[in-house]
Formats: sequence, structure tokens, C-alpha cells
Amino acid sequence: MNKSMHVEEELAPYKKMIEDTALYNQEKVLDAFQAKRVSDRHFHSETGYGYDDEGREVLESVYAEIFGAEDALVRPQFVSGTHAISTSFFGILRPGDKLLYVTGAPYDTLEEVIAPSKEGEDNGSLYNYGIAYESLPLKDGQVDVGRFEEVITSRTKMVAIQRSKGYADRPSFTIEEIGEIVREIKKVNPEAVVFVDNCYGEFVEKLEPPEVGADLIAGSLIKNPGGGIVRTGGYIAGRKSLIERCAHRLTAPGLGKGVGSSLSVLQEMYQGIFLAPHIVGEALKGAVFTARYLETEGFATSPSYDEYRTDLIQSVYFDSAEQMIAFCRQIQAASPVNSFVHPEPGPLPGYDNEVIMAAGTFIQGASLELTADGPLRPPYMAFIQGGLTFEHVKIAISRAVKAVWKQGSE
Repeated sequence: MNKSMHVEEELAPYKKMIEDTALYNQEKVLDAFQAKRVSDRHFHSETGYGYDDEGREVLESVYAEIFGAEDALVRPQFVSGTHAISTSFFGILRPGDKLLYVTGAPYDTLEEVIAPSKEGEDNGSLYNYGIAYESLPLKDGQVDVGRFEEVITSRTKMVAIQRSKGYADRPSFTIEEIGEIVREIKKVNPEAVVFVDNCYGEFVEKLEPPEVGADLIAGSLIKNPGGGIVRTGGYIAGRKSLIERCAHRLTAPGLGKGVGSSLSVLQEMYQGIFLAPHIVGEALKGAVFTARYLETEGFATSPSYDEYRTDLIQSVYFDSAEQMIAFCRQIQAASPVNSFVHPEPGPLPGYDNEVIMAAGTFIQGASLELTADGPLRPPYMAFIQGGLTFEHVKIAISRAVKAVWKQGSE
């Protein structure tokens, strides 16, 4: 029996748990479609201003139902998850307010959204609008709840939680942990808006952040909720009054949710969220296989194959930049699209270090599809995400390991 087959047999109980969660979430999605009486007429959108777009309105009510929220904003006009998060911040925060991240510093791409520009220019960040920002460092990998009374004040309008580790060397936060964090925040300041960056986490567990008390969440449709087929867009979900304020920021004050043509993407948005529980399950099976297979080859991984998961991201540690580059290049070579492309480390907007990125995806930047990337800085960590099918992940990871060992022997 070859090694990959042995690993797959060893992982049978973990795959069964993933399938059970996928079944639960699939029923949740199906129930939402039926409760909102989704019809094929909802796949046809309005043009121009997008007035009275029933398909768009029903889609947003479906999202709200699925995520346990009062309302949602689901639009192709969001260009990325960062854009949806930024819209949430600017929609809620006003000059004099304070944003506090309690999960440490957020993604590198958000740095210039919330802090002064590195070049010192006025780029329209929260800082330029007189909105203060602070991040609370983690303590032993966990949120430092004991400091909440010190750092959360009456000025703290929004407290943000980043569910996924992103490019950080720390654990991701489970829904149970998020619920506990929310309760502790509300004890100190009941009026604070608790925001959760939900990217990479949708449908990994049976509950979503609004179901444990979060006021607002945001994410990208080229990640989990797009089911691997949505070509662009993002979402915000949460309390109705907050969603309306975010809508005024996305479009214009006074216009809010009432405008915005969906053009030709409504059908794929409906179909994507319907497919999402299954495709997320495939990606999770791939992540568990990746962790175990690489561990048997002597690599350190996080999370380990037998740890509880709350997002798609699988980290693997390498001894050198050369090993990391070789691994990512082989993931690209095992991709269905642009397999002939030879990734090179290079600058990427929003990042201080050069980034190596393997992404032979059908949709540009779609991290629900199999990708591997990371900044070239110690510790050398590649972040592996996605996989539309478990079989593809299995093939790609097996080939990538061979490439690393070959690179080391040359």
C-alpha cells in the first residue's frame, strides 16, 4: 500500500466528522432556499441602477437566514474580502471613534485601511478620518480577555475579531471561542459593535459568528460561500441597522441597499452558496490529508491533522526559503490552469515582504480553489488553502513533497 493510501485510511474518522458537518450545513442552506421561496426568476437581474431587483433582495435574505443574521449585503461590487471588511469599518465608524482588534494585528492588506500610509500620504484610511486604531496582542496564542477592561472604553465603537490566522503563526479561533470573546466584550461595553472577519471560516463549523452574538461579519465570495463558481463579490451580514449603514458606504448616502445592478452573476451566486457546504467539506478533507501526509514526511504543520478546525488554512513549516519556493512551484505545476507558469517571489500590494504565490485557479485569487502562498520571512511558512475536490489536493500534495526532496538533493 502506498503512503497516500495509508494516510487516507488513517484519516477515515476525521473525514466522517467533516461529512457530518457538511450534511448539517447543506440542510441549513436548503432550508433557507425553501424558506425564502427561491425561484428561477430570481436568477435574472435588473440593469442600470438595479432598482427593484428581486433576485438580489431574495439572495440577501437567503444569506441572512443561513448566517443567523437580521440582514445581509451580498454584491458583486465588492472587489475582495478586504473591500467588504473596509466597507464595514467605514460604514460604522465615525471621527473620534476607536477600532480595537483583540486578535492581534489583522491581515497585512488591512494595514493601510486602518493605519497611516507607509508613504505618509492621505490615502483615506481610518487614520486620516480621525478614527483611532489599536490591536491587543495575543497572550500565549489566545485573546487576552483579562485586559478588556483596560483597553475597551466608551470610545471603542467597534471590536474586531479575525477568525482565521491569515499569514500569522497563531491558531485560528473557533466559533465557541468567538462566542466567549463576544460575551466578555459585551460585559465591558454593551454598545460596542463586535465585528468578525469571517474569511475562510464559512461552513467549516455548524454555527456562524452571528449565531453566537457577533453583530457584523464579512467575507469574500471567491472564498467559501462562493462554492468555487462565483467569479467576484463579497458579503456583509449582521444587524439590520448596521447593514443599512454599510450599504450607504458601499453605494452612496441616501441610496443604500436600493441600488446596484447584479448584471449576470445572480445565478452563480445562488448556486455557489448552495454548493458551498460540500465544496468546503472537500477542501477540509484535503487540508486534513495535507497535514497528515506532510507530518509523515517530517514537516511541522499547523493545525495538526487531528486538531479541531474552524477555517480552511493549513500551514506547513519549511527549513528554508528554497524549500518553500519549491513546494509552492509544484502546487502550481499540479494545477489545472497555468500549470506551466513558474512562480517567482515578488512584491504584492499590502505586504512588506516578497510573496511566493501558487494559484493555478479558474478564478483569479480564488482561495477556495487549491492555492499555496506566503511571505518569504522566517519562520518559512506556506499557507495552503482550498481544493475543489479532495482528489486534486491528494495528487498535488504528493507531487509537491517529491519536488521538495528533489530540490534538497540537488
